[in-house]
Amino acid sequence: MAGTKKIKTALVSVFHKDGLDELLAKLNAEGVKFLSTGGTQKFIEALGYECQTVESVTTYPSILGGRVKTLHPKVFGGILARRDNEGDQAQMKEYDIPEIDLVIVDLYPFEQTVASGADEADIIEKIDIGGISLIRAGAKNFNDVVIVPSKAEYGVLLDILKKNGAQTTLEERKMFAARAFGVSSHYDTAIHSWFEKA
Repeated sequence: MAGTKKIKTALVSVFHKDGLDELLAKLNAEGVKFLSTGGTQKFIEALGYECQTVESVTTYPSILGGRVKTLHPKVFGGILARRDNEGDQAQMKEYDIPEIDLVIVDLYPFEQTVASGADEADIIEKIDIGGISLIRAGAKNFNDVVIVPSKAEYGVLLDILKKNGAQTTLEERKMFAARAFGVSSHYDTAIHSWFEKA
C-alpha cells in the first residue's frame, strides 16, 4: 500500500506511564526496538523488554538536573531525516544516526502543577522542552514517523497495531501529526497564560 511505513525503532519519553504497558507489549511482540531515558527506560526494562538508552546513542549523559536528555542531533536527526532523501541518508550514515520511526511522548504536567498551587520554581521546571521538541519533530516528519503526543493517543496507536501490525499509512501518520500540533498548541497556550498572569 502506498505510503505504508514499518515501525522498527520507537523512542519513548513519557511523564505518565499509566496505560503504556499494553502498547509496549504489542510493539515488543511486533519486534519494535525501544530507545528511552531515565524513568521511562527503567519502566520498560521492569516490564522485561530490552531498551537502549538515549545516552548510549548520543554518548552524553542526562545533564542539568534532567533538563537536557534527548536534545541531541543523533536523536533529532533520527526523527527528522527524510527516508527518501539521498543527502539525508548519506549524513545519517556519516554521523551514525539511527532511524527513529515512532516517538511516544507524554509531557510534563504543567497545567496540573499550576492548579496544585505549586511555587514558581516548581512550575518553571514543569515546562517541557525536550518532549515538546520531540512532538514537533515527529509531527513535521509525519511522512516517515509516527508521533504519539500524549497518553490520550496510546489506545489509538494500539488499535492500529492490532489491525495492521507494526505499520502505518500516510493518512494515519498525518492524523497523529495533526493531534500532535493540537497538543503542543494547547500546552504553549497554557504556559503563555500563566506567564501573562504571573
